[in-house]
Order: sequence, then structure tokens, then C-alpha cells
Amino acid sequence: MKYIYFNQESNWAEKLARPLQNMAELSTVVRKVMDRVRDEGDRGLLALTQEFDRVSLTDIQVSQEEMSRAVDLIDDELKAALKQAKANIELFHRSQEVEVEKIETQAGVQCWRESRPIDTVGLYIPGGTAPLLSTVLMLAVPAVVAGCPQIVLCSPPNRSGQIHPAILYAASLCGVHAVYKVGGSQAIAAMTYGTDTVVKVNKIFGPGNQYVTCAKVLAQQEGVAIDMPAGPSEVLVWCDDEARPDFVAADLLAQAEHGVDSQVVLVCDSPDYGARVEAELERQLEFLPRRDIIKVVLENSSIVVANEKEAIEVINFYAPEHLIIQRNTKSYQLADIANAGSVFIGPYTPESAGDYASGTNHTLPTNGFATAYSGVSLDSFVKKITFQEISKTGLTHLEKIISPMAAAEELEAHRRAVLIRLDKQ
Repeated sequence: MKYIYFNQESNWAEKLARPLQNMAELSTVVRKVMDRVRDEGDRGLLALTQEFDRVSLTDIQVSQEEMSRAVDLIDDELKAALKQAKANIELFHRSQEVEVEKIETQAGVQCWRESRPIDTVGLYIPGGTAPLLSTVLMLAVPAVVAGCPQIVLCSPPNRSGQIHPAILYAASLCGVHAVYKVGGSQAIAAMTYGTDTVVKVNKIFGPGNQYVTCAKVLAQQEGVAIDMPAGPSEVLVWCDDEARPDFVAADLLAQAEHGVDSQVVLVCDSPDYGARVEAELERQLEFLPRRDIIKVVLENSSIVVANEKEAIEVINFYAPEHLIIQRNTKSYQLADIANAGSVFIGPYTPESAGDYASGTNHTLPTNGFATAYSGVSLDSFVKKITFQEISKTGLTHLEKIISPMAAAEELEAHRRAVLIRLDKQ
């Protein structure tokens, strides 16, 4: 990890740059995949799966027999864990439901807002170097709570042409309606355009690599909504010299094992503390099976030495997907945290808890998008429709506002639509 010392003149955009590929080049590659799926449908999907995943398939959709067989392939301990995680996630997301409240803005003028579920949602579940079965829960549970009528899921097959049984079990547990053996940008394309097998969706959810993220951005241009441009995962850990270096190192390593394009950042008070964490990284790394991936990530990651005020500035500039704070309880400065996907507070709150079981959603904005995007929530799966009902008395009051404003905008038909109801023309 490279050291960065806080300086108000520092070029933070350069020093904390994410390890991203050339987007123009990436967009050209992904556009070709999108066009092929649009033009060739299932035939294109099967060919691309052969090309990218090195597996020859005859059926894209997972059969009911495969779904049922997955149940027997999962041990009881994992089943119990998934069920409890699902319960926690469901409880947290149900708490986001709100009662409809009618507001009388003026006498005789009632306004309110109601939620309606999105008709068809598509969930993308990465399955490359790590089958993200937890993401099934994070996306499917709020979709079910929201009442989405059709929930479909895409995940890449392994070399045997199968999706990891834990992903299938989680999908079944949550009530996903259809699962497809397709991954990468071609999966996003399939859900964008629809094929003979894959359902065209209204909105696409889920994390992925840079190709998947690029495909989601292109899907928006085709009129399909997305949750957010969520790409490679990242964490920023902010700590003081009192934090346990082994805890901090463990959090950095946990995030670094996602993939070679992930990034981790440590913000601490002194280079001496940074060195203690580095020593722990080296010690713990030897016990991890994905250490080759982690080593690449650490080469693209940083230790920032900054005081408390400076650290807040760095955090809000970087806008991390995950922010872990391990500091004296009087120094959390939570009110000053403006940009972060999800915040983990204190020594016994690892990011792993949010990834799996605490109840909050782990599908979060990355690459600095936390400056404007929120993580996935119940609201992500619904549309908000406003309603209003106005009495003649209410419209009489509003006419005094509408008429001069419509006249100022030179929209006479707007003004007359009010006056005709009040017998004023």
C-alpha cells in the first residue's frame, strides 16, 4: 500500500483513483455484446456463454428439477444461516414501509403519495471468483416485500453448466420466479431486450465487474432503469491509534478478496500506526486462500495519514461504498459524514456483518457515486405516485395562484382549464 500525507493542495482524484479500465474502450466492447444479444436472442446468449464462460449449454433457464436438487446439495448449517439472514433483511426492509398520509395543503386541496411495485425486476448475481449468494437475499427480499409481480435472476454458470446450488437455494427461499444461466454484460443485455427465454425487465439490480456496470449504463439508454452504477467493491477504514491493528487489517483484507479490481483505503493518524496495520496484513494474508487476488488489490490501495478534520474531508471526497470507523467513541463525527454507501461503527461492527446478516442492504454505490446515490432499499423496487383531489372551494383558492403564474408563462389553456370549472369564462 502506498502512503499519502494530507495536503490541501493534494490531487485527491489522482491519488485515490480507482483501478478502472478505459471507459471508451470498455463501452465499445460491451456495446457489441449488447447488440448481438438484441439481434440474435437466445442463440447469441448461448454463443457468448460458450465464448466467455467456456461452457456449452442447451437450456438457459434453470429447470424446476435443478432448483429442487439444489436444496439437497446445501448443508443444514448454511440453510439455517440463510433463513436467519433473510429474516433480518426482511425485518429491516419492512421497517421502511410507510403509511399513506393525506395532506391538506389548503382548504379543499388534498395531496398524497402511494407506492406501486415495479412490474418486472431483474437481479444480477455475480458468480465468477465468488458466488455471491448473499446478494440474492439483498435483492430478492426487498423485491418480494415491495410486491413486485415478476422477479427474475441471472447468474453465470460454472464449467459444468450449473449455477452454484446455494444461489439456487437462496433464490427459491426468497421466491424468485425464474433463474437464468447467463452472466456478464450478456446477462444485462438479455434482461434489457428480452429473448425467447429471458424476460425483458423494467429495472435491473445487482453488482458486477466493469463490464456488467458498463452494460447497465447502456441499458439505461434503452429505457431500462437500473439501481445504480455499482462496480468493483471498496472500503475505507478510518481509525485512530487506539484501534486494534488486527481488526483493521482483517477489514481491509475482507474487502480486498472480492476481486483484483477492488480497492481498500486506510485513513489513520500516523505512519507508525499504518506500519502496524501493514504488519498485520502480512501476517493474516498467509492464512487466506485468495491471497493472490488480495496482493494485487493492496498494490492499488493507499494509507492516508490525516488528522480528524482532514480525515472527514478525505472520506467525503472519496465517498466510499463501505466506511468503517474504529475510533474513540467520542470521535465518530457521524454528523460530518456526508458521502458513504453504508457506515460501520465501532470495533465489533465488521463490514462482513452488513454483507450477510445484520439486515441492511449490501448493494451500494461505488466509484464515488455515494455523493449522489443511495444503496438499494425498499424504495428501489417501487414507484411513488402522487395523487390529489380538489373541491370547488379548493380550486377557487388555487385560482388566485394559478392564473397569474399561467399568464406569466403565457400558457393560456392552463389558466382557462381552471376558470372554466369556476364559471369565470
